[in-house]
Amino acid sequence: MELNDLKLVAKEIRKHILSMLSDAGSGHTGGSLSAVELVVGLYFDQMKYNPKNPQDPNRDFFILSKGHACPVLYAVMHEIGCIAEEELCTLRKVGSRLQGHPAKDRGLPGVEVSTGSLGYGLSIGVGTAMGFKNQNQSNRVYVLMGDGEQQEGSIWEAAMAAPHFKLDNLCAIVDYNNLQIDGKTNEIMNIEPLAEKYRAFGWHTIEIDGHDFAQIIAAYKEAKNTLGKPTVIIAKTVKGKGVSFMENVVDWHGKAPSKEQLQKALLELE
Repeated sequence: MELNDLKLVAKEIRKHILSMLSDAGSGHTGGSLSAVELVVGLYFDQMKYNPKNPQDPNRDFFILSKGHACPVLYAVMHEIGCIAEEELCTLRKVGSRLQGHPAKDRGLPGVEVSTGSLGYGLSIGVGTAMGFKNQNQSNRVYVLMGDGEQQEGSIWEAAMAAPHFKLDNLCAIVDYNNLQIDGKTNEIMNIEPLAEKYRAFGWHTIEIDGHDFAQIIAAYKEAKNTLGKPTVIIAKTVKGKGVSFMENVVDWHGKAPSKEQLQKALLELE
């Protein structure tokens, strides 16, 4: 897709996210909004994924390790035609396929694995990528993580394993908005120098603006062309991106907008 078209899609995704969360009355707004361009760039430009055949064995896999940001995934699955619009308003409702964290057993397209407890999505990605390698399959694996998640020890076990097994079919993405539930990431537990750490572990490391589609698409292409080692994309983002009163405000980590706040936000996105 053209960059301007991707921007229009991103705007619609943000509207869906806000509406879903407002209807639910709970959920994670800030980190869903910060990841919009990263997920849109994958599904609308880079990944092998057929909405008419979500279980195509040749598809690329997307693993949302930061599972609390699932509204962005649900909104994207709607925009590509896998989820009806009326289902979006069932977010976090009893019996809904759209649980507050991705649930594999609900049979929802795009949910390859249940996630929620932070820290293990990269390990699952490593195992999945190894499986594809061992079976000589061309599928790629993309894992989206949070920056606070980098404080988990299991992330670094997986980070050590991926280069050892030369998993060049694995691309990790860090949504680096520098805020987590309790405050600034680097004050809670400093993760810097993050890029240098991944390089030291043997990863091909790319640093980008996580809201710039040109940089995002270029990074995904570079990852595909990198052989013999996995790639990590460290994407600098803004928590609550797109809504002025939500941007860089830690309180919006796990809070849904009221009906009044929703209307104000939607006006900003017009």
